[in-house]
Amino acid sequence: MKAKFLILLFGAFILMSSFGNKTISSNKYQTDSFNKATDAEESMMITAKLSIKPEKINDSIAVAKEMIEKSNKENGCKSYQLYQDPYNNTSFIFVEEYKNQAAVDAHFATDYFKAFGPKIANLVQEPAKIKIVTVAKEVNQ
Repeated sequence: MKAKFLILLFGAFILMSSFGNKTISSNKYQTDSFNKATDAEESMMITAKLSIKPEKINDSIAVAKEMIEKSNKENGCKSYQLYQDPYNNTSFIFVEEYKNQAAVDAHFATDYFKAFGPKIANLVQEPAKIKIVTVAKEVNQ
């Protein structure tokens, strides 16, 4: 399970690396039937799907561990996880949650984030598939 977590983190980092220094802005939709959340309430979720070369899985996990450990220590990071597909051991996904857009921007600006892409470039089979979502309001049930 620990290996799956690390691999998932590795994937998210690869996905994030593909954005370079670009700032991702969220689209905000507002209708009369919904209350608009304040910026303080909005959090950010990122998923990064990676396809790792079969012979590079262990190397990928090793690289992802550093990213996971450092990212989880960031002030604005709520969670930074890596998961491995139980049906396809070369498929990983990073799942990240941040307090707000500023926290995402700070993460993208770190030296270890900038170094992650080049570290995994020869470990992946294809470019990462990244999704960044603004969460307007979190509801715990």
